[in-house]
Amino acid sequence: MAKIQMTTPIVEMDGDEMTRVLWKMIKDELILPFVDLKSEYYDLGLPHRDETNDQVTIDAAMANKKYGVSVKCATITPNAQRVEEYHLKKMWKSPNGTIRAILDGTVFRAPIMIDPISPVVKNWKAPITIARHAYGDVYKSTEIKVPGPGKATLKFVGEDGQEIENEIFTFEGPGVLQGQYNKDDSIASFARSCFNYALDKKQDLWFGAKDTISKTYDHRFKDIFAQIYEKEYKDKFEAAGITYFYSLIDDIVARVIRSEGGFIWACKNYDGDVMSDMVSTAFGSLAMMTSVLVSPEGNYEYEAAHGTVTRHYYRYLKGEKTSTNPMATIFAWAGALSKRGEKDGLPDLVDFGKKLEQASLDTLNSGIMTKDLVRLATGVEVKEVDSEGFIKAIREHLEALLAK
Repeated sequence: MAKIQMTTPIVEMDGDEMTRVLWKMIKDELILPFVDLKSEYYDLGLPHRDETNDQVTIDAAMANKKYGVSVKCATITPNAQRVEEYHLKKMWKSPNGTIRAILDGTVFRAPIMIDPISPVVKNWKAPITIARHAYGDVYKSTEIKVPGPGKATLKFVGEDGQEIENEIFTFEGPGVLQGQYNKDDSIASFARSCFNYALDKKQDLWFGAKDTISKTYDHRFKDIFAQIYEKEYKDKFEAAGITYFYSLIDDIVARVIRSEGGFIWACKNYDGDVMSDMVSTAFGSLAMMTSVLVSPEGNYEYEAAHGTVTRHYYRYLKGEKTSTNPMATIFAWAGALSKRGEKDGLPDLVDFGKKLEQASLDTLNSGIMTKDLVRLATGVEVKEVDSEGFIKAIREHLEALLAK
């Protein structure tokens, strides 16, 4: 069988730990035998980020702007323990946060549903898509470790010389201090992305923040969403038979649990990070969550919604077999290849991406699963396999689909 051809590279961002190991397995077994892969490679592994003073992360994001489609492996956001473990120069910021700030997009995350696994929340019947604002907030915050007594203020100095200053807190001893920001144009971009995605999917859109407590910051999100909806989307939503609903974030969480699913839940950056893990786990596994960043210019970055699976990586280093679930990473590759094919007018590449997804689902629906899913499955005879065995089983299903 001749390999499927590509005309434009995708931006390939390698990552860390166990997901880096899976990355190579997926390429070797599921991509390279079938696709004449063209990619511009960036090593976002923590040692190389440290070596380049994190310039490689910026370069990768700029490459996405150039080529329009990227696929990213999970990466480490270092804490103090990681700085010591990897002998880092400093505690580098989240690479995802850096990339999202440069692209100024919205992250859409949805669970991968399979027949043998029912959601933990028994009334959920359809996927809940998390739309996460991918800019600002804690991911681009400035922090201070307060050494002792003193007064902290928040100050803005305008280009016109205007000064606004408010006292935050008078410390009587050591503590911590954090400053966050966001921009009206990024919030507006987030809102339009969510409204457009809801119209495309013909699903209701929910949005929640804490405007009663954060009367300026969160309230700004609420106001911008409301203004854009009323001026640009209300008539379109009514014509499509869908609704936009805003409430306090705690009320939204309660409503989500009582719902049947099948809607889009817009979240601020940190809320989306947390809630996507909650939703993915309730639907089955953290490894069963797709994630795509969509920029205002229509550029796409596909990634897994989970971390680097550190515990499994340490076992792998000891020579032990691991049963790490690679589904989200496989779907990231499949999504990126399909989108590349769509942008370049290559139907064979689009079809390959869809068949790679289907082969993965067929494997799970046949009962061949990694350890994290085995205890959740019902109504099918289950065979637990390690990561390598699972990927090889997917290859068998993929070859059968491609041969048709």
